Amino acid sequence: MRAVDTLHLGRRHWICCWQVGEVLIDPGPTLSLERVLSELDGLTPRAILLTHIHFDHAGGVGTLMRRYPELELYVHERGAPHMVNPERLWASAAQLYGEANMLSTWGEFVPVPEHRMHVLAGGERLTFGSESFEVAYTPGHAKHHVSFLHDSGTAFVGDVGGVRVEPHAPTLPPTPPPDIDLAAWHRSIELIRAWSPQRLAVTHFGAHDDVERQLDELGDRLERWAALASDRDRTGWMESVQADLRAAVDPDAYDSFIAAVPLDQAYAGLRRYWDLQST
Repeated sequence: MRAVDTLHLGRRHWICCWQVGEVLIDPGPTLSLERVLSELDGLTPRAILLTHIHFDHAGGVGTLMRRYPELELYVHERGAPHMVNPERLWASAAQLYGEANMLSTWGEFVPVPEHRMHVLAGGERLTFGSESFEVAYTPGHAKHHVSFLHDSGTAFVGDVGGVRVEPHAPTLPPTPPPDIDLAAWHRSIELIRAWSPQRLAVTHFGAHDDVERQLDELGDRLERWAALASDRDRTGWMESVQADLRAAVDPDAYDSFIAAVPLDQAYAGLRRYWDLQST
């Protein structure tokens, strides 16, 4: 297995596509597919496993499936309808970020053929030749998030395992709207911990084998950032979190962290969570 750096928009260690044999996990957005394909060096992928359907993970899936007519998709049942009909997903995101910005950042989001899509609920076991994966439903970051435990002991945890750009770097919780659920996220952390994986493979970026440290740090920072968002406005929250990051993150890695965890989106997701708790 290996991490393919998509070099999305020219930035290293931002978005990672995992290749495990003939399986791709979170292939990334359409704009970086040519880089991914060049790294496959002629290999024809057999299956795509999606941890969730956000654009930086899933945007290029439909385009890949057009290119490879035998390629099949595995995705959680709550995300599956949006992969077949992505219009609502695109329109919702475009309201936040703008149509032109969406296209220039991610590229087009092509619908996938429904007959080549396998819907997951969690609890399945998937086997592709010699590669096997256990599937778990792991919401918190997104209501359509699943994680995959490979027989090697590697847990592919998408974004629910946090953002950690380099091995020595801290673990950050990506908290964009609209699905942040603190209680569900903590349950997902404990589910992943109960797997006793040897390493955690995240999309942003790479694999890390100090599993307990990563999960502990993720849970602690998630609580701290959420508590700050409960009683501070956007400006106050941003000031506190930026101070936290600048103290913990190497300056050379700071831009990659901010690309993976845009702070305005992180605050918006946590603020929406608290607003929903009060209704």
